[in-house]
Amino acid sequence: MSDLEKKSPTVDADVELKSVAHEDGVTAVYEAKSRLINEHMQKDIGWGAYQWQLFILTGLGWAADNFWLQGVAIILPQIQKELNPTRVEYATLSLYVGLILGASVWGVLCDLIGRRLSFNITLFIAGVFGISAGAASDFTTIAALIACMGFGIGGNLPVDGAVFLEQIPQSHQWCLTLLSAWWALGQLFASLIAWPLIANFSCESADVCTKENNMGWRYTFYTLGGVTLLMWVARFVVFDLQESSKYLVAKGRDREAIQSLKHIAKKNGRTVTLSVESLQSIGDDKSLWWTNSFSSFSLSHVRPLFSTKRLAVNTSIIILIWGMIGLAYPLFNGFITLYLSTQVTDGDPSTDRTYRDYAIISTMGIPGSILACFVVDWTRKSAAGTKHRFPMGGRKITMAVSTALTGIFLFLFTSSHKSVQVLAFSCASGITQNAMYGVLYAYTPEVFPAPHRGTGDALCSAFNRITGILAPVIKIATTNSDGTASSSGLANGPIFVSASLFMISSVFMLLLPIEVPTNIL
Repeated sequence: MSDLEKKSPTVDADVELKSVAHEDGVTAVYEAKSRLINEHMQKDIGWGAYQWQLFILTGLGWAADNFWLQGVAIILPQIQKELNPTRVEYATLSLYVGLILGASVWGVLCDLIGRRLSFNITLFIAGVFGISAGAASDFTTIAALIACMGFGIGGNLPVDGAVFLEQIPQSHQWCLTLLSAWWALGQLFASLIAWPLIANFSCESADVCTKENNMGWRYTFYTLGGVTLLMWVARFVVFDLQESSKYLVAKGRDREAIQSLKHIAKKNGRTVTLSVESLQSIGDDKSLWWTNSFSSFSLSHVRPLFSTKRLAVNTSIIILIWGMIGLAYPLFNGFITLYLSTQVTDGDPSTDRTYRDYAIISTMGIPGSILACFVVDWTRKSAAGTKHRFPMGGRKITMAVSTALTGIFLFLFTSSHKSVQVLAFSCASGITQNAMYGVLYAYTPEVFPAPHRGTGDALCSAFNRITGILAPVIKIATTNSDGTASSSGLANGPIFVSASLFMISSVFMLLLPIEVPTNIL
């Protein structure tokens, strides 16, 4: 039996448990069951083959999210030349419409009907519509199909983060930060695919640019779509994902939760000693019994995120941060190939040079994610209560510093016109942006309790996409279609806004009242 099962219940312990549960926005029954699952996940199951496979498959989902974001950004110059739309930025606008719907629907669904369906279907939708977009012959159809692709890919971040966090032992929670390295790999993959295809199969001028001599961006979309479908096959056919045990106990399905834990333990070559009777002896709480219908949702998963002052402040600030970064990130990265082709005044303006530089910038994002992983757990308090060398560190300060540095590097980018400077500041911002995202992606699901984690992630992700939809609007308002300044703006106006938002976000990160709970519920 575990330590929790051996302890005799006392009035003081019961009061403490209820107090902690209230602070975390869950019931005392769920709090006790979650702690028991955490203890057996750590001692009986540990980290093994199942978690390694889950790390790879959730990582591929995060990679797909970013390589489609970057994929749309990559093809904009070539779509502009071939189809000559009024504003090519409308393609990015369409993407964000899909991302908003995807983040909202799939994040909420994973709290209503479980993690498995959302986890298994999002990549299929993205792959099918991504390939279809590559075959489209007019800009309106391309934009519509990109929106549908965004609907699928928009669910990856909120769903995959929750799935991974709830099926790993506490000793390996740092892997959630490391998972962001896949995000950086996604950008690198997109750039390495696009560089040879677009550089060798694209028209250099809009004067003579037809589908036949501008197939590079289509080949890029075909490749990204095909890879996405292969990822879906690996998830749906090869890997047997188990439903989250914490979702199951929150729904009152204790027996199924034990079966899920036993399956994971068997996969790892271990046995789990936790029994159905041990969970049921804690009690039952029908307030967490949900039905498989949208009518049960109402605000039942939103209110607990604001149930205490501390949780309400933290939830509000983290949603605000996601919103500001949701606008700041695409204002620069969503049009980065356009900036690279117009910002430099002393170098080779060829398509090959633009995509070569983009590949270099993408490569620099990978060490940023890895650095964030080491810094976070080197500087945070340990679960035993001791402190590491730098006790003021942890998630919050790592996020704040990397975000502030991103803003600084983007300000420097706006004042640079030499190719070496533009590339240097782009690479520097690539490192710090991925470090920031690495911590933010880990922090967000960690501070939401499991029964409402999908909804909390959905709120953050949806607000992130809602503000992101303003990025192409600002780009259109401040620049002409050729990247020069419009009569009402500056050529670097969108980048100034992006840099400012990153700086403001770093301040709000320091105001978050919650660092990280060591016992993730």
